[in-house]
Amino acid sequence: MSAELRRTLTLYGLIMIAVGSTIGSGIFRTPGKIALLVHMPEFVIMLWVLGGVVALTGALTLAEMGSMFPGAGGLYVYLREAYGDGMGFLYGWFILFVSTSGSIAALAVVCSEHMLYLGGVGRDSGWVMPLAVFLIVFLTVVNLFGVKIGEWIANIFTTAKLVGLALIIGAGWFFANQEVPQINETSAFANEMPSNLASAFAVAFIGVLWSYGGWHHVSFMAGEAKDPQRTVPRAMMIGAGIVTLVYVLANIAYMRLLPIEQLANSKTVAADAMSTVFPSGGNLMAFLIALSTFGTTGIYCMTAPRIYYAMAKDGVFFPKLAEVHPKWRTPVWAILAQSAWALFLLAFWGTFEDLIEYVTFMDWLAMMMVGTTIFIFRKKLPDTVRGYRTIGFPVTPIVFIAICLWFVLFNLVESWEKAVAGLVVALVGWLAFSLYFKKNKLPGNTD
Repeated sequence: MSAELRRTLTLYGLIMIAVGSTIGSGIFRTPGKIALLVHMPEFVIMLWVLGGVVALTGALTLAEMGSMFPGAGGLYVYLREAYGDGMGFLYGWFILFVSTSGSIAALAVVCSEHMLYLGGVGRDSGWVMPLAVFLIVFLTVVNLFGVKIGEWIANIFTTAKLVGLALIIGAGWFFANQEVPQINETSAFANEMPSNLASAFAVAFIGVLWSYGGWHHVSFMAGEAKDPQRTVPRAMMIGAGIVTLVYVLANIAYMRLLPIEQLANSKTVAADAMSTVFPSGGNLMAFLIALSTFGTTGIYCMTAPRIYYAMAKDGVFFPKLAEVHPKWRTPVWAILAQSAWALFLLAFWGTFEDLIEYVTFMDWLAMMMVGTTIFIFRKKLPDTVRGYRTIGFPVTPIVFIAICLWFVLFNLVESWEKAVAGLVVALVGWLAFSLYFKKNKLPGNTD
């Protein structure tokens, strides 16, 4: 009998993974672009609240599947059980070759830039890429030695980033710039309606959904969670709730410290906002963003390989990825494969910024598909024991699916290049499954 994953993750650790995998660089980078697109403070907050609605309805929906399927793999398992091996394989394929590996590369670059900034070295010094490579290799090695170490990273760095965001929120509450309302009231920019409001909302929503993505990573760790039928659903719901509250309050804080036009023209919103209160606000935010992206990179190195592990266990992926180290009890080859591909993307695509739009498109297309599985399971598996049943069913999943569908359809029309690029990756995956993995399906390591 081969070694198995060890169930050591607690509810607190799972919540920190849900929160930590969501709060990366988005809340520090995207608010400016969102304000630039929609202009009015009310619209900015409306978009972040809408993003919270997506996260919360999604978490409430996916939590039911989390209670039904407590093994490793998360969303891959839900799609496989609902739609068959092909759909599950496509999800894991995209996670490996685009979404998570690309996010690891991008986050490592952002972390490197801010670490160098703190060291007084410019981002054009030539050290960004070497440092990013070192970070990926370091976090890969750390996660090889056991899930408990990865949980410590999630706990420590997620707690640190929440403390940092609490400072921003507190600064906005107690040190608000009293001139901001008057400046916004007389500003032509703040009172100008976007020429195409629907288009502006949809494009701005890309940044919002990029920032809200990640809370579902906790489902990937179900195979190593204590009492997963209870802890995984709770972690998804609590994590999504914490992120929503933090994001909305942080954006209110930004707009209490900066006029909306200044916020819209800022690429370093957090630093600019804090510099109105503390002279060293830029350094403080650089430190916070370095902590945030370091922690999120570590979490991604830990979570997604459990999908490839589950796929290999099912016999639809390379069998080597199902091997668990006998001492460390981690899927070592799955972790190494993901990190190797992340390094490849880092070498060829740099910051990975050009992929953000189609990564987000494919992520939420997949999330929409996962949302539909609840209706299939309610019909196919009505008697399966559920540790949790979706609150507000069927309205809750319908709201989640409808918002995701609107976003996906808009991107197919307005940003079709990025959508097509993502769909090409899916097509290659489908061909790989149909021509090789399906025909040469190996017996899974299911002992």
